[in-house]
Amino acid sequence: MIHHKMFALLLIAVTLGLSGSVASAGIVNTKHNLSATGPGTVKAPSESEVCIFCHTPHNSSPTVPLWNRNLPVLNYTPYSSSTMQSSPGQPTHASKLCLSCHDGTIALGSVLSRPTPISVSGSLSNKANLGTNLSDDHPVSFAYDSALAAKNTELVNPALLTGSVHLDSHGQLQCTTCHDPHSDTYSKFLVVDGSNGALCTKCHTKSGWTGSAHATSIATWNGMGTTPWPHTTWTTVAANGCENCHAPHAAGTAKELLNYSTEEGNCLPCHNGNVDRKNISNEVAKPYRHSSSAYFQVHDPVENFSMMARHVECQDCHNPHAAVAGTATAPNVSGPLTKVAGVTMAGTRTANSNYQYEVCLRCHADNANVPAPNIARVILQPNIRLKLQTTNPSFHPVLGPRNNTEVTSLISPWTSSSWVYCTDCHNNDSGPGAGGTGPRGPHGSTWRYLLERQYLTADNTTESVQAYALCYKCHDRAKILGDQTFRYHNKHIVGERAPCSACHDAHGISSTQGNATNNSNLINFDKTIVLKETSTQRLEFRDTGVRRGQCYLLCHGEAHNPYSY
Repeated sequence: MIHHKMFALLLIAVTLGLSGSVASAGIVNTKHNLSATGPGTVKAPSESEVCIFCHTPHNSSPTVPLWNRNLPVLNYTPYSSSTMQSSPGQPTHASKLCLSCHDGTIALGSVLSRPTPISVSGSLSNKANLGTNLSDDHPVSFAYDSALAAKNTELVNPALLTGSVHLDSHGQLQCTTCHDPHSDTYSKFLVVDGSNGALCTKCHTKSGWTGSAHATSIATWNGMGTTPWPHTTWTTVAANGCENCHAPHAAGTAKELLNYSTEEGNCLPCHNGNVDRKNISNEVAKPYRHSSSAYFQVHDPVENFSMMARHVECQDCHNPHAAVAGTATAPNVSGPLTKVAGVTMAGTRTANSNYQYEVCLRCHADNANVPAPNIARVILQPNIRLKLQTTNPSFHPVLGPRNNTEVTSLISPWTSSSWVYCTDCHNNDSGPGAGGTGPRGPHGSTWRYLLERQYLTADNTTESVQAYALCYKCHDRAKILGDQTFRYHNKHIVGERAPCSACHDAHGISSTQGNATNNSNLINFDKTIVLKETSTQRLEFRDTGVRRGQCYLLCHGEAHNPYSY
C-alpha cells in the first residue's frame, strides 16, 4: 500500500511538472490534506490517504491530472466590469477542477475511486466556498494574450509570465495562476508572497502605484474602532498593498472587487484617524460636505462626465493607486489628486488632471445634471467652467490670472497676477487654510456652500470680520470699509447692511452672457435683494471707468435711476 501511494504521488508530480518532494511533502501540512492527518478542521477522520480527494492512479476521469472527482455541470456567473477588456465565460481547465470542491455543489468526499463518498466533517469557510456566483471573485478562464495587454496597458505582457505566476497551457489565466494547491508556503496556497501587493503586481502595473502612499506607507492601525484589514495578518498600509481596498475572493461588492459594498466604506476604515492621522470621517459628517454616503454604487471609472448622474465618491477626486502626500501651488494638482481624470478649461476630458480645477470641473461644469446656482442672479449660469474663463468680463483667477490690476484691496502675498485654487474658498473649515489642524480639501464644513470660512449672503447682515471672513481672507477689510476700492462700499455694507453677494458673483460672469460694461468687478446682482424699479426699468450696472459706474436698480426701497459713483 505504501508503494501504491508513492507511485500515485510521483505520477501526479510528473503530470504537474513538479518534483515528488514538493507535491507530496508540501501538501501534507496544509488544509488540502483532508485525511485524518490533516491540520485543518475540515477532514475525513477515518481516511488515511492524502491525495485521494483529488487524484487516483487508476479509473480516473478523462481529465488531467488523473482527476478523481466529477466536474461541476452548473452555470456560473463570471466577474464583469466596465473597465475589463476581456469577457470571461464559464470556468475551464484547472479552474473547473478547483471548483469541483470550492463551489460547494459536490461533496468533498465524493470521489470516483470509491463506491461510496468518504465521510468528511466540517465545512468550507465563506472565502473558500465560492458558490456558483463568481462575480465577486477575481476573473478566471479568459485568454490573457498580447491583444488583451495592448487594450489594457496596465497589464503585464503575458510573455513575461513564466515564473511562479503563469498562465495555463492554453494561454488562459486560471486559479492556478495565483494558487498552488500542493503548497501553502505563502498562506492561502499563493504561489508568491502576497504582501506589499507582490502577487497582484505580477500582472497589474497600475500607473503611479510604485511610489503611491498605499504602496509605501508604514502607517499602522492604532487598535481603535474596526480593523481596517479584516482578511489579512499584515500590519502596515504598505504590507497590505492592494488588499487595503480589494478582496480577490468573496469581495464585499462585485464592482471592482472592493472589500465593502459602499465606496467610502473602503476608504474610511483607514482615513478615520485610526491609520491615517487625519480624520476624514469627521469632515464628511459636517452639515455641508461632499456627501459620499448619500450615493451607492453610482460612480463608474469610465463614466461620461457630461451625462453622469449627480454623485460624489472618494474616487471622483482621488486615485488610490497613485495618490501621494504633498502640497502644490496654484493651479497645479497636489499629491492627493495625482492621476485623477478631469475636464480642461476647454471642456475636454483628460485622463490625468494637471491642474486642480480640472478635477473640480468634472462635476461642476458641463454635466447636464448640474443644479441651478443657489443665488438667483440676473445672469444665471450653472456651468462653473464658463464662469471662470479668463476671457470673461470678470472672474476669480482660478483658470488663469487677472487681465488687469484694478484690485487694490488684496492682502499680501496675493497680487493681481496671482492664481487661486478652488480650495482657497471651498475647503474644510478646520483645515490648515482656516488655521486648524484638520485635513486639507473640501470634504466638509460648518459653513454653507462648503466654504472654508463664513460668508453670509442674507440681506440685512451686520458687517463684521466673521460675517465675511471668506472675503477678508484675501481682501483688506480696512481698505474696503475705508472706501479705497469703491467710494460707497462702507455705505452699502455697513450702513445698508447689504451682503457682498448682493452685488458680486464670486466665480465670474460668462462672456457669452455678460459684457465688460455691465459685468466688470464680478457684478451680477442677486435678484432677491436688488430689484427692478418698475417692470420696464433696467436692472444693471454700467462700468464708466476705474472704480466708477452707474447702477439702475431698486434696493431697500431706494431707486437708482441711475446712481453714479
